[in-house]
Amino acid sequence: MFRKNCGKTMTPTSVHDIFIICLFIFSRFARGLEDCRSGMYPPKGPTFKSNVSWYTVDLDLPPSERWTQVIKDKNTELITMVRTIKDLANGFFNGKLVDLVDGALPLIVDTLPHPFNEEIKGIAAISGIPLGEITLFNIFYEVFTVCTSVVAEDLNGNIYHARNLDFGLFMGWDQQNKTWTLTEKLKPLVVNVNFQRGNKTVFKSTNFAGYVGILTGIRPGEFSLTVNERFNVDGGYVGILEWILGWRDGMWMGFLTRKVLENATSYEDVKDQLSQTKLLAPAYFILGGNRTGQGCVITRTRINTLDIWELDMKLGRWYVLETNYDHWEKPLIFDDRRTPAMKCMNQTTQANISLSSIYNVLSTKPVLNKLTTYTSLMEVSTGTLESYIRDCPNPCTPW
Repeated sequence: MFRKNCGKTMTPTSVHDIFIICLFIFSRFARGLEDCRSGMYPPKGPTFKSNVSWYTVDLDLPPSERWTQVIKDKNTELITMVRTIKDLANGFFNGKLVDLVDGALPLIVDTLPHPFNEEIKGIAAISGIPLGEITLFNIFYEVFTVCTSVVAEDLNGNIYHARNLDFGLFMGWDQQNKTWTLTEKLKPLVVNVNFQRGNKTVFKSTNFAGYVGILTGIRPGEFSLTVNERFNVDGGYVGILEWILGWRDGMWMGFLTRKVLENATSYEDVKDQLSQTKLLAPAYFILGGNRTGQGCVITRTRINTLDIWELDMKLGRWYVLETNYDHWEKPLIFDDRRTPAMKCMNQTTQANISLSSIYNVLSTKPVLNKLTTYTSLMEVSTGTLESYIRDCPNPCTPW
């Protein structure tokens, strides 16, 4: 672990910090799980920080011009965030990673798929941030995102899809404020984006300004999609290194999700593409459709699909819920968000499932935790996408 020290250097987490984190973990077990929340929607109170602003990205524009307004509005926050990531990177491998950012990453931009490479160049030009640092920001999510996602079907066959995006991977712990520096600096960058072509919506997403891939998105009337990190030795670092070395038969996770949101024609089409495309990083793809039974968690290695876990009303499986561990294995004892989330889903019951009741589930600690950046709620049939910046007031576990 590393934390930011006076905004200038990165130092190993102190014994005191480790003690505090261990105390957080112990307190989770000592006090038991929080009672399932109710009455949290419409979002209000201390766990709600703000609504997320909407922007339009015109896919008919040249790629280098598509993000102009977003970056102009969020440039100060983006500069702060990129500097923080670079500071964090400086703590790895005796600063050699920063040399890679400044030297090698600008050279690989042209190897990235079109139009994403041109969009990244445009963001760098508009923001004034070095191209290598914008590139780092766009690949950072291959290896540093943890989440909770759920797809549920109500008794009328309506499909609801929601997620908490938890970001930071336990980096930059601020002892004074009991929070993660990286997570807090990301929150001002969260934006909702309406991607249009011919002045008509193609899909919607919740994005970080400056990041051109998709982690949360919906194609109205057709499908919804979220991505959760899957921890594996053969992970994103390996895939990125292979790409740098010239082995480029894999697909960047965030680029693949954007590609299917922009071009896929159906739920089944998306499921096939997410199952069969070779990736740079292992992942969980959580997919919701517009018909009864259309919801699944796709568990991926970089090379193949291990499992597709689907809604099945005949088996009484009216929801599927994914955190960051294979659903057939137990989660780590110090990072069990699955058990409280499933407890609250079961208490809600299928008869009462809705966007508001799922928001209650995602507002229950430790599903809501110090790493939680935003909560998104989606309903495919109506094309609804709502996203909210979150806070987790103390006492709250670090993850």
